[in-house]
Amino acid sequence: MAVKMRLTRMGDKKSPFYRIVVTDSRNARDGAYIDKVGHYNPTVHPAEVVIDADKAKDWLSKGVQPTETVKSLLVREGIVEKPTKLSAPRTKTRKKK
Repeated sequence: MAVKMRLTRMGDKKSPFYRIVVTDSRNARDGAYIDKVGHYNPTVHPAEVVIDADKAKDWLSKGVQPTETVKSLLVREGIVEKPTKLSAPRTKTRKKK
C-alpha cells in the first residue's frame, strides 16, 4: 500500500480550502483518508497554513511520501529541511530523428 501525504479540496466554488491528509495513493482526491495533519487556505493574504508538526514528523518517519505541494508547505513551516538537490524537471524529452 502506497501511502501519501497530499491535499484534499474543500470549500465552495471559486473559494478553495485544502486539508493536508495522509491517504492511500489509490484513493480519489477527495475520498477517504487515514489521518488529517493540517489545513491550507490560499485565498487569504498571506496564505494560512496550519500543520500539526508532531503528526507530520511521525508520518514522515513511517515512510509516507508527501506530494510536491505538501513538501513545499512543510519546508515553509520548518518541519522538513529544504533539499539541497533539486528534483529533475518534469518535461517530456523529444525523440531525435
